[in-house]
Amino acid sequence: MNKASRAAIEAHAIAEYPRECCGLLVREGRKEVYVPCRNTASTPSEHFRLAPEDYAGAEDRGAILAVVHSHPDYPAAPSEADRISCEASGLPWHILEVRKGDDDVVRVGELVSFAPVGYEAPLIGRAFSHGVSDCLSIILDFYRREMGIELGDFDREDGWWDKGGNLYLENLPAAGFQKVSTLQHGDLVLMQIRSPVPNHGAIYLADGVLKTEPEHYPAPGSILHHLYNRDSKRDVYGGYWSEVTVGYWRHRDAKP
Repeated sequence: MNKASRAAIEAHAIAEYPRECCGLLVREGRKEVYVPCRNTASTPSEHFRLAPEDYAGAEDRGAILAVVHSHPDYPAAPSEADRISCEASGLPWHILEVRKGDDDVVRVGELVSFAPVGYEAPLIGRAFSHGVSDCLSIILDFYRREMGIELGDFDREDGWWDKGGNLYLENLPAAGFQKVSTLQHGDLVLMQIRSPVPNHGAIYLADGVLKTEPEHYPAPGSILHHLYNRDSKRDVYGGYWSEVTVGYWRHRDAKP
């Protein structure tokens, strides 16, 4: 990173405080430039979502070299969501710490850089970040790692269930799922929790074992899921979880 890019990033981070700034390093002709982008996250002081049209505009200027964002009042160490997103981007990332001092002056701190290394978030105990590490993410990762089934990915806005969206029912059939009346290992348990539409998914674990994470104790008859703003976990299926269940879905390639 050259001095001009570093200075531009620092200025952007200070200007956006207490929001996270975000942007891209771009190779424009023979020089590296920083392209500031809009943060469209619903909680911009805690997360960032780089506007897709800004990314496309940066690509028109040249090759994307790296993703940049700031951590307001927080160390520049990458969060789990940062590490997951870095892997998905296939690009190096830079995080700049920015804080307001006791004198009310906003100053920049450490800049941390990291790159994709093959990191995968654990299925049990991963931190929540909507759109990156949430109930849909754990379903996608479970099917890929445990069952060898690739489901792709689905763009989603935080709170989609209260904004006219119906993410699960709109996408399950096309993704290869069909509704069933009984449960077997790996089935998707669809739930509706304080929402006008089904908005939470879980995986039924008949034997309670994850072959890709054998260090965990068996929990037969449990569900693997990721509740909003909590770490992912297994819970015994029944009681409240069965009360909010609205259906079971099985993938066409799932084996009995």
